[in-house]
Amino acid sequence: MTSRNHQLFEQSQHYIPGGVNSPVRAFKSVGGDPIFFQRGEGAYFWDADGKSYIDYVGSWGPLILGHAHPDVVKAVQIAAQNGLTFGAPTEAELEIAKLICQLLPSVEQVRLVSSGTEAGMSVIRLARGFTGRSKIIKFEGCYHGHDDSLLVKAGSGALTFGNPSSAGVPAETAGHTIVLDYNDITGIEEAFNKWGQEVAAVIVEPVAGNMNLIAPKVDFLARLRTLCTQHGSVLIFDEVMTGFRVGLGCAQGLYQIKPDLTALGKVIGGGMPMAAFGGRRDIMQCLAPLGPVYQAGTLSGNPVAVAAGLATLKQVQIPGFYEKLGNRTQQLVDGITAIAKKHGIDFCAQSIGGMFGLYFSKDIPTSFAEVMRCDKAAFNRFFHAMLEEGVYFAPSAFEAGFVSSMHGDNELDKTLSVAEKIFKSW
Repeated sequence: MTSRNHQLFEQSQHYIPGGVNSPVRAFKSVGGDPIFFQRGEGAYFWDADGKSYIDYVGSWGPLILGHAHPDVVKAVQIAAQNGLTFGAPTEAELEIAKLICQLLPSVEQVRLVSSGTEAGMSVIRLARGFTGRSKIIKFEGCYHGHDDSLLVKAGSGALTFGNPSSAGVPAETAGHTIVLDYNDITGIEEAFNKWGQEVAAVIVEPVAGNMNLIAPKVDFLARLRTLCTQHGSVLIFDEVMTGFRVGLGCAQGLYQIKPDLTALGKVIGGGMPMAAFGGRRDIMQCLAPLGPVYQAGTLSGNPVAVAAGLATLKQVQIPGFYEKLGNRTQQLVDGITAIAKKHGIDFCAQSIGGMFGLYFSKDIPTSFAEVMRCDKAAFNRFFHAMLEEGVYFAPSAFEAGFVSSMHGDNELDKTLSVAEKIFKSW
């Protein structure tokens, strides 16, 4: 009997490119058909065939409170009853902007947008407008949305301008982007020695999550801060993924580094399409209508999305929230690592706050090149075996995973029991 998931995917491919509205959903990296989900509750969701799964993706990070948290759902319902969108200011926009500024000392002013990509493209434009410079520095394996200037991969040399990583991105656009290795302090120093007075900004995921979870080495972020200050460049932390996921002060609070601009998303929308960017007042006031840098959006500050974000941020401020979340996540990765080690499998893992990375490798990777050397075939085998048993990890060896506050002992015990069963027969 053909599954409903398969039927839906077959139909979707006729109307939607690849059958999906975001590429990783297609399961191309791991093989097989994607799952179509019908509903979620807490740490679980159910697919079109009615099968339940423990969810370690959480819509790629936003669902720090799990699926359909009652307080978030209630806030959305109330907001929706009052109107879905106005395209004009609301008091709730002021409330969430004020809260973000209170929680992040680096953010003196903030503007709300609708997606992480929009936040990413906006901070780059703003940094260029503020400095009057064109060049930007990014790091191989870090993803900042699908803006043209950010869809760039490393060039052929160790220190060179990047090449487009997508068709449709002009080479001359990519030519303004310098791509370096994440965690390579020598590389960033050489780049600033060569182009320092031309660099508008350095944009970085302070904890990388789009090439699996890669933690910053000691002094890497601090060196970025020093070099940007010395050369008058804008330091941008892309905290779309890490923002309010790794701690109440985000990654910048965790590592005690103050960026000039910050991009936020995912958690601040509570599962609704919302993102933001903010930072130093003198930079932010270059934005229209005050300054010459134009940025606008009809649905920016959408009242329903803002309501979901406010309800979520209220919950994460409860004392002990992040300690509990971090402990749960650490229990997960330690448990899977111990099981793999017991059965002689090359495997390691790490976690930061509510994020984690799983690697089929002897050592935890620290760069894009090291991630690429992990055993992708082993991950794919693991992914499908876990999926069959009702445990859903990201369908790619190059994506971080997420734990929610709704993952408790039952969910961890089941996950580790399944991992034991799989690795035992490995």
